[in-house]
Amino acid sequence: MITIDNLHKSFGRQPVLSGVTLSFDRPGIYAILGPNGSGKTTLIKSILGMAIPDKGQILFQGKDIRGQWHYRRQIDYLPQIARFPDNLRVSELLAMIEDIREEKPQAMGRLIELFGLQPYLDKRLGNLSGGTRQKVNLVQAFMYDSPVIILDEPTNGLDPVALIRLKGLLHEEKEKGKLLLATTHIMNFVEEMADEVVFLLEGHIHFKGSLDSLKRQYNETSLERAIARILQGEPGFSANGHIKQAVRLAVRR
Repeated sequence: MITIDNLHKSFGRQPVLSGVTLSFDRPGIYAILGPNGSGKTTLIKSILGMAIPDKGQILFQGKDIRGQWHYRRQIDYLPQIARFPDNLRVSELLAMIEDIREEKPQAMGRLIELFGLQPYLDKRLGNLSGGTRQKVNLVQAFMYDSPVIILDEPTNGLDPVALIRLKGLLHEEKEKGKLLLATTHIMNFVEEMADEVVFLLEGHIHFKGSLDSLKRQYNETSLERAIARILQGEPGFSANGHIKQAVRLAVRR
């Protein structure tokens, strides 16, 4: 579905992606991991056409996305921070998205019920808590039946009930044969949900494969410790005493 070949992106003199080559060629849930500043969000924005690579190619359904925009109608996106206009009511935001898409949403009513948003439909977005805004963010990301869904930190601010319902929703979308890409720092979410893991560090891919193969490669029983082993092998991480520091970079508790 998505093929990335030798992708490079810098901001000024700061390289963010350095020769990233990836292929997501079958449905499933792929977790894109890495410490802050590793290039995860830039990779996502490059796929969406929100960041223009300096070098390399991205193919969607076998076609180069450079200079194109129609392909994005087949991708739904949940941004890490939901920057909605504070003066809009929830119902107005969802209606605006429907107007922009120029098509009827397939699942909006069900999602509003799933995340308990009925009491908030007439409330202004600026008056909502962070967790409720994230639920609105989830509704707008899943309200259309697109074959690809990209989620940047989907669990942010969610209460336990909403988190359980999100996990169920992700399983449903996967069973429909969709491709789901998710960035997250929550390792137990990854262990429960992901079919494969991509680990980015300083703009390079250090691992792509199943969770079990990652654990075997680093001879560890947990994902957290396997990631700490990756980080320990990088400059600035001592082999003798900084597992906790490595885990803090990779996992936000």
